Amino acid sequence: MAGTGARRIRRRTPGHTRPMARRTEAPTRLEPHDRPGPWLRGLGLCAVVLVGAWLGLLIVGSVRVPVGPMDTTMTLRPSLTGGTKINVSPLGALELDSHTAPVRLDVNVDQLDPVRAQALVDHPERLSGLQDEVADDVGTGTLDLAVRSGVAVVTGATALGLAVYRRPRRALAAGGLALALLAASGGTAYATWNPKSVLEPRFSGLLTSAPSLVGDARSIVTEFDVYQKELARLVTNVTKLYDATSTLPVYAPDPSTIRVLHVSDIHLNPASWKIIASLVEQYDVNVVVDTGDTMDHGTAAENAFLDPVEDLAAPYVWVRGNHDSRGTQRYLEGLRNAYVLDDGRARTVAGLRFAGIGDPQFTPDRSAKPGADATQELAGARLASALRDQRAAGTPVDVALVHEPSAARGTDGEVPLVLSGHLHRQDTEVLRLGTRLRVEGSTGGSGLRAIEGEHPDPIEASILYFDRDTRRLQAWDAIRLGGLGLTTAEVSRHLPEENSPGATPSPSTRP
Repeated sequence: MAGTGARRIRRRTPGHTRPMARRTEAPTRLEPHDRPGPWLRGLGLCAVVLVGAWLGLLIVGSVRVPVGPMDTTMTLRPSLTGGTKINVSPLGALELDSHTAPVRLDVNVDQLDPVRAQALVDHPERLSGLQDEVADDVGTGTLDLAVRSGVAVVTGATALGLAVYRRPRRALAAGGLALALLAASGGTAYATWNPKSVLEPRFSGLLTSAPSLVGDARSIVTEFDVYQKELARLVTNVTKLYDATSTLPVYAPDPSTIRVLHVSDIHLNPASWKIIASLVEQYDVNVVVDTGDTMDHGTAAENAFLDPVEDLAAPYVWVRGNHDSRGTQRYLEGLRNAYVLDDGRARTVAGLRFAGIGDPQFTPDRSAKPGADATQELAGARLASALRDQRAAGTPVDVALVHEPSAARGTDGEVPLVLSGHLHRQDTEVLRLGTRLRVEGSTGGSGLRAIEGEHPDPIEASILYFDRDTRRLQAWDAIRLGGLGLTTAEVSRHLPEENSPGATPSPSTRP
């Protein structure tokens, strides 16, 4: 019995020690009341999904898309309000309330592709399908961006879930939740899509003045079809101009005639340079005169617009308009082939002596009101004084240049001819003391303002013919091209009344 009891004790001893081992391991496990609740676990999973999706979009969620002649980058970004933001560096950005969703579409206009842009210039017939091409490009880019963003969101959430939980099932759950979140965001964006948002954009940067540049945004959108069709027809207009002028009696481009091309109020219309270059070649122009408002806002970002001046086959004489800044003037002074007139200074160019004064006001600068000395009348008086000084010095001026016609009236009797612009319509008048005032229309067709109204503004310029010996105006051809959407061309010959027998001559420039 004793032996049996001893054996029992030995058999129980191993069984007795196992429960003790379990009791020592038990404290390493979390009791139910120590584990995080389901709400806390759910919030943690949502945080992992959101952070992972955001990181995935930052790293992968963008696509480069050629849209027409432009290279763009499209990106999806997390947002509380949604919408679309279009960045046009360095001019600024515009924002559209295109949709309401937790994602925003960013479109960066990177650059204009010179090859595709030149192809449009060389083959203007392609412009008729440009709108459809742009729509197809945007559609393709948006689909590509959606697929890439979906992959980026799911991958980012899954990878972060695996790093945090170290459990494949939790990581896959994070990826699935991210995909569901993206699908819900896409559905919300589709349901709240507002195609009319393009009619009410918000501008920032230099584009804050864009409404004054393009006029009513509603007109721009509704008339875009007319505008883009006209781009293809501008070359046709110039061709029609050639046909029209070939049937007219013209002053032969011989050494006895000085031919001046008068342009004004281009207002940043790039098509104007092609038309000016064509007229210079067609009429064998000796000098181009620009009476201002070549720009629209006078900003440094616009300065490169002036570079074609260097490529014209004639010198370029210019005075500042009320839309041209002092910075615009300084930039133009640095260009080869340009002659800038201001403060009554005089220059002899192509056999004619010109003097001019810049406009005393700068319209885009709404923050500062013009001073008491910045009036058109005082500007005209200063120019008249400079003209008298030139005549007293034995170097009389043949042609005076101002931008606004009201400043030209102060020069009456001091110069035979004064040229101006500003009114966006051609006009001519002989002032009381005999000075002829010639007002040029808009060679830029009033810029993008041309599509504000029902009838687009025409593109206007003039060829002035001077006798080389007397340096007096003999005649001028008023050139009028149809405005946006029109393909008409008209050239009319005019003779000054003072050149007719018995007429009273205008003031002589000879001492």
